[in-house]
Amino acid sequence: MMSQATPTFDPVQYKETTRKQWEEAAQAWHGWGAAIEDWLGEATQAMLDLAAIGPGDRVLDVAAGAGGQTLAAARRVGENGFVLATDISANILALADLEARRAGLTNVATRVIDGEQLDVEDGAFDAVISRVGFIYFPNQHDALRGMFRALRPGGRLAGIVYSTAANNEFFSIPVSLIRRRAQLPAPAPGQPGPFSLGDPGVIESVFEEAGFENVQARRMAAPMRLKSAAECARFERESFGALQQMLAGVEQTVREETWQQIEQELRQFEGPAGFEGPCELIVAAGTKPSGH
Repeated sequence: MMSQATPTFDPVQYKETTRKQWEEAAQAWHGWGAAIEDWLGEATQAMLDLAAIGPGDRVLDVAAGAGGQTLAAARRVGENGFVLATDISANILALADLEARRAGLTNVATRVIDGEQLDVEDGAFDAVISRVGFIYFPNQHDALRGMFRALRPGGRLAGIVYSTAANNEFFSIPVSLIRRRAQLPAPAPGQPGPFSLGDPGVIESVFEEAGFENVQARRMAAPMRLKSAAECARFERESFGALQQMLAGVEQTVREETWQQIEQELRQFEGPAGFEGPCELIVAAGTKPSGH
């Protein structure tokens, strides 16, 4: 078992671990694409609305993953617009590129870029989007400042994050069970984590500190609907790389027992219509002032 001593947080190591997680989980995440779009589709449209994305716009997608929201943005901007999908993982970006080509979208490009070090031209984009990406940045302020610089004056940033652990039990139950079995501490305040921006007023403050104005945040129910608790546990085991990484230091038998316990706990959300796991998302947006 892992030591109970609290390790010093190393942002460089954390980022490299995150990259490897997504390199390994890319194919599984892509394989669950239809279920993911069913789950995140409404919030994605709300994010694009709040970003005021329309025909002809140039859009930067940060931490784009397999690109479900990239494709949605590309359809909105049309043939005269452009979407640049960026991510720290080359493997998952390759799948975003594949899906764009399959959809016949010629206005999408992909580039491996660290979201905290956005190597793009200043003021080149009308909108920046990030779907469940902000939570992975060790330095959220620097990441959002980079997005601020990438926007033209008057451009919009919009993103999706989880709200609180209490309102996201489909995810927080596995996280808490794994933490307990692996004897891992909870993230310290200010460290990245799935619920690090979920408390009231937190994401608004992060946007404002990065220089954005007219900041708004909308909380949306986004229940995870699948056939069963077993299917939800399989989805998370296969495609949530962070959960696998948290269990990396325990024996295989303990890992199996932990996933069995997770499935058992998730069964409380099964009903006649199948599994409906509680999830609440926050869709937040802000504008780069016109004088910048």
